[in-house]
Amino acid sequence: MSAVELILLQRVEKLGQMGEIVKVKPGYARNYLLPQGKAIRANALNRERFERERVQLEALNIKRREEAERLSERMHGLVVVLIRQAGDSGSLYGSVTTRDIAEATTAAGLTVARSQVVLADPIKQLGLYEVRVALHPEVSIPVTVNVARSEEEAERQARGEAIGVEDDEPSGFVEEALVEETVAEDAAEA
Repeated sequence: MSAVELILLQRVEKLGQMGEIVKVKPGYARNYLLPQGKAIRANALNRERFERERVQLEALNIKRREEAERLSERMHGLVVVLIRQAGDSGSLYGSVTTRDIAEATTAAGLTVARSQVVLADPIKQLGLYEVRVALHPEVSIPVTVNVARSEEEAERQARGEAIGVEDDEPSGFVEEALVEETVAEDAAEA
């Protein structure tokens, strides 16, 4: 399968910077880069058009990046709490996805789209997670996602307390040992 040549209209992570001519697979170009407006086909007409509009595109990119940097400074250290049902082992009944995180950050005052949340795998356990939110192709901020069963548990997790599996077995063994010692002492006294 042959590669398609494109001119990038903005920085694309793991691909290239604005203005670069890159070769990508046809499906990636057809399904992602072209519809999202991140690139145009690299034919003679588009190359000329890009060179004419390059200054405007770079100025627009700089303006958007500066806005994203200001927003990232204002929202630095954002923590969102998601209350979910979970089992005794800390496994969630379901999972936390990019949509859940986008809705929680929007409720916290930072309007982001689901596509801006970078999450390698869905969250399936209780705990604190560091998630990246891409405000601009060159600017992203870390958002701490606190997944808990209740507000009280979320507060305890935020303080650094371990939440999740209760240590029933070890305490059960200690209690059994104490009962055996007490029985042994009672038998010795009698």
